[in-house]
Amino acid sequence: MHLNKRTRIQLAVFLIVTLVAGAVMIFGYMRLPATLFGVGRYTVTVELPVTGGLYGTANVTYRGAEIGKVDAVTLTDTGVEATLSLSSDTDIPADVDAQVHSRSAVGEQYLELIPRNGNSAPLQDGDVIPLERTSVPPDIATLLDTTEKSLAAIPKENLSTVIDESYNALNGTGPQLSRLLDGASSLSGQARENLDPLLTLIDQSAPVLQSQADTTDSITQWAAHLEGITGQIRDHDAHVRAILKNAAPSADHVNALLGQVKPTLPVLLANLVSIGDVAVTYQRSLEQLLVLLPQGTAVHAATLVPNLGTDQPYKGAFLSFNLNLNNPPPCTTGYLPADQRRSPVDTDYPDRPQGDLYCRVPQDSPHNVRGARNNPCTTTPGVRAPTVAMCESGEPYVPLNDGTGWTGDPNATTTGQSVPQPPVGASVTPSSFDATGPPGTSDNPSPQIATADYDPDTGTYVGPDGRAYTQTNLAVSTAKEKTWQTMMQPTA
Repeated sequence: MHLNKRTRIQLAVFLIVTLVAGAVMIFGYMRLPATLFGVGRYTVTVELPVTGGLYGTANVTYRGAEIGKVDAVTLTDTGVEATLSLSSDTDIPADVDAQVHSRSAVGEQYLELIPRNGNSAPLQDGDVIPLERTSVPPDIATLLDTTEKSLAAIPKENLSTVIDESYNALNGTGPQLSRLLDGASSLSGQARENLDPLLTLIDQSAPVLQSQADTTDSITQWAAHLEGITGQIRDHDAHVRAILKNAAPSADHVNALLGQVKPTLPVLLANLVSIGDVAVTYQRSLEQLLVLLPQGTAVHAATLVPNLGTDQPYKGAFLSFNLNLNNPPPCTTGYLPADQRRSPVDTDYPDRPQGDLYCRVPQDSPHNVRGARNNPCTTTPGVRAPTVAMCESGEPYVPLNDGTGWTGDPNATTTGQSVPQPPVGASVTPSSFDATGPPGTSDNPSPQIATADYDPDTGTYVGPDGRAYTQTNLAVSTAKEKTWQTMMQPTA
């Protein structure tokens, strides 16, 4: 039979397609060389306690990829052996776990190889995965039987109550549950995206958990205290309910009060800050005052004790009216000169003169012992000074003119201390006492009230201007009539 050229070409193409399809079926799909002759494959034995539903030709997977088949499942004296035919194209660590899984509750079983150490040597032909590194799923019949017994142990009445209460609790909450599920889904997605930080957190949580274990006693004590608090709340439930009931109206009143004091409260708090600073500075003084206050109160109360319960006509404190006037005499050292002092009869109120005006005599002088020069320095214990600047500077206190009376002469200062002077540009009211003569004379026709130490034996005294004067008609030695009538008559 003669075939033309076209027919021969068609037969050649058909033959090539047939050979290619057969090769694909033999080598790719049927894998006859591997099946018949074991080409490109090796055998591994897995020891199992039971079959767990595993059967011949079941798939074998590694990291989710199929790498072989189960050739046979046979019984042994200790359990079951599954013979695996694995592909040589994939290197599988010898240190692996073999677990039988099911694709669904009633689906086919397959064997999953899970590596325990990726650095171990690969599996070889004839290796055995021991029983202690294998696991099978629970028997479905046993699982169903256990589930049935568990459901039978639940009282039907209580189960009905749970279902009814669940319905009442979840009825009408579909949108809320939907948002909850959406949020849970979003949370799980974010957790999956941040898997590495989460794993790091879990791995590093051991110290935190260990600290909780180390502080078990403290946590137990805290729980006991919390139990006591909750017990007190339970015992006073009515009072707690009353507080909660009246909390809203009380909060409204407090809010209204805060609204009323809002304009002035910041000013008050700012002033309290200053008061707090002062209180901190004078803390020791306040403590001493509080210590002495009870004793002082007791001393004052004791003034009513004398002669109580007796027949004496006078009961209570004994008073003495012995007035030691000008003993000791008043201190004038360190104040304004006599020609700059205001008269006590003046009723105006000018500004206070500038400068530190205080009694500048020695600190151990009997004059004005409670004056500013003996003020204790609060910030420097054991030191006394008239000003805060002197307390903090550490400079010693130096009396004016070595403690002698100041005559008003600026050149009389011998210690280097400045003499108090009136402010620059301030007008000074002329004094009634000047250098021309004593008050009451023709040179000083406008006398004003003043006091001075008078010597009755000599008739001399020192005027407010610092000069010595003599008025003999006041002396004891002056002869004049001393009758009670003349004492009541004005002098000529």
